[in-house]
Amino acid sequence: MPPVLPGMPCITLLTDFGITDSYVAEIKGVLLSTAPAATLVDVTHLVPPGDVRAGAYVLGRTWHRFPPGTTHLAVVDPGVGTSRAAFALRGHGHWFVGPDNGLFTPVIHDTEVEIVELRIPSGASPTFHGRDLFAPAAALLACGTPLQSLGRPFTGIPHRLVYAEPHYEGKSVLGEIVYVDRFGTLVTNLNTEQVPPYATIEVEGLDLGPLRRTFGDVPTGGLLACVGSGGAVEVAVRDGSAARRLGLGVGGRVRARLG
Repeated sequence: MPPVLPGMPCITLLTDFGITDSYVAEIKGVLLSTAPAATLVDVTHLVPPGDVRAGAYVLGRTWHRFPPGTTHLAVVDPGVGTSRAAFALRGHGHWFVGPDNGLFTPVIHDTEVEIVELRIPSGASPTFHGRDLFAPAAALLACGTPLQSLGRPFTGIPHRLVYAEPHYEGKSVLGEIVYVDRFGTLVTNLNTEQVPPYATIEVEGLDLGPLRRTFGDVPTGGLLACVGSGGAVEVAVRDGSAARRLGLGVGGRVRARLG
């Protein structure tokens, strides 16, 4: 994939700000005031309010789909205005800007990154760092401003979310639900490295049978488990919501029986 050219910056936006109020428009106004040639890509603004884990999941699914040199502005920040650090970082040939609350766990977990702690501008609203702190920094990075000029080197340990790891129990591998999408599909932390095609899936003791290839392999209203587009085992209802049908969400237990 070709890199983003200096004169054609790309900035992605991921927030929990919704689409009803003025917040996203205000951020875009700040970005375009400094980087008028930037392409702004809305990843989502519908992360559940304050749900850092959901924001991290979506970020982890999307950032690497963009060309090197992209700037990713991610703001799911329930600790806005507190002592939590605010930073900009470079990793994998991309730029990232947002709060140090675990949101960037998918980026920093497997690579060396360069991080600076951002300087908070005088007059910045303590309740809207997305507009007054993070957006200006993201715009400057997209325009080619050196990372080091935005703040001091971050000398702490960036916050990382802690995830439960799948584990084996006899002839089964146990995992859990880590995300629920808008269709009510239950995304698990099990992948094809742990779950072979012949495995049988159980959710909270309910036997779903073997992995299916796609939703159309069961009748309308049928429950199924399949490997989703992100490579994880997912539990779904054809033309329905598995979350609603099963009454489950993040943390629900999933078992893959291997024999």
